[in-house]
Amino acid sequence: QVQLVESGGGLVHSGGSLRLSCVASGSIAIIASPMGWYRQALGKERELVAAISSGGSTNYADSVKGRFTISRDNGKNTVYLQMNSLKPEDTAVYYCNVPLLGLNYWGKGTLVTVSS
Repeated sequence: QVQLVESGGGLVHSGGSLRLSCVASGSIAIIASPMGWYRQALGKERELVAAISSGGSTNYADSVKGRFTISRDNGKNTVYLQMNSLKPEDTAVYYCNVPLLGLNYWGKGTLVTVSS
């Protein structure tokens, strides 16, 4: 059973930084899977923030380009999201995602709150 556990959320002032981590476990196939971060703000749909392939190729939502950086450590089955220059509109629950063998696995989420 694949499990994803996020950490690193919290309350930060506008302009501040946070680093999210997601540790994946339960399958040796994770190392060959893309990994991603999504977010869902109150009253809005879940949206892709950033994704990274097994080989390290990345893509970002336009709203976070230049501010957020996704990375992964395959030896630790961990994906990171470094978030800089945070804005109040970045406030959301952030979810880790791994698509694997036809299924989409999600963590429980970590709350990021950016105060103005």
